Amino acid sequence: MEINSDILRGNLDTILLAFLRDGDKYGYQICKLAKEKCGGEFEIKEPSLYSTIRRLEAQGCIEGYWGDESGGGRRRYFRITEKGIEKYHHNLLNWEFAKRMIDILLEG
Repeated sequence: MEINSDILRGNLDTILLAFLRDGDKYGYQICKLAKEKCGGEFEIKEPSLYSTIRRLEAQGCIEGYWGDESGGGRRRYFRITEKGIEKYHHNLLNWEFAKRMIDILLEG
């Protein structure tokens, strides 16, 4: 099934914050995790991911740091902050409300 990617892209902040609640991650790892969780039916494109990361960093919701060097070089990891946890909970409440309203409006 093809979904309008705007629906998911409009919720990338919340999706990214949810992933980081489970632990620090680097960019490619986040993209891979999203694809795996969706059974390959949805991918977070790197440009969308990194613009989301920049926005959340500027808002103080996540912090980036350089990890140890691995075979491919140093990776930049991201962690959620207290402000990010608050934003995640706020966004989740908004999503649940919007979902409930859409369900009501679409009920024949």
